[in-house]
Amino acid sequence: MNFRLSLILLSCLTAGSVAHAESSTATAHADHLLNASHSWNGVTYTPYSTSQPELSMIRLTIPPHTALPWHVHPFPNAGYVLQGTLKIEDRESGKTRTFHQGEAFAESVNDVHRGVSGDVPTVLLLTYAGVEGKLTSIPVDKQKPEY
Repeated sequence: MNFRLSLILLSCLTAGSVAHAESSTATAHADHLLNASHSWNGVTYTPYSTSQPELSMIRLTIPPHTALPWHVHPFPNAGYVLQGTLKIEDRESGKTRTFHQGEAFAESVNDVHRGVSGDVPTVLLLTYAGVEGKLTSIPVDKQKPEY
C-alpha cells in the first residue's frame, strides 16, 4: 500500500514540475552580428525592388583553395562564416577583405566579385533579401554559377 501511495505522490510531483517548466517565460540573449547600410567594400545600398519580397538562406560549402566564379548579387545579402575563412575580391577596384570563422559580412550589390577559401573547407550561412522568382547570384562573363 505504501508503494502505491509513493508512486502516486511521485507522479503528482513530476507532473507539477513539468507543468511549471512549460509555463515559465524568459527573454533570449541576442548577439547582433551585423547591421549595415553598405557592403564590405564601402558601397552604400540603394533602394530596390517593390516586387514581392523573398527571403532565402543558403549554407554554402567551398572546398579548400577554391576561387568561386566572378558574379554579382542583385539584392542585399549578409553572410556568416561558420567554418574556415573567406577572402572576398572586388574585380574592378582590386579591394580584398578576409573574414574568419565567427564573423559576419555584408555582401556587395551589382559589383563583380568572388570569394576564395583558405586552407580548410569554408562553410558560410548566406541570407538574401531578394525578390520572388529572381536569382540571388548572377554569373558574369559566361562563367559557371557560383552555386
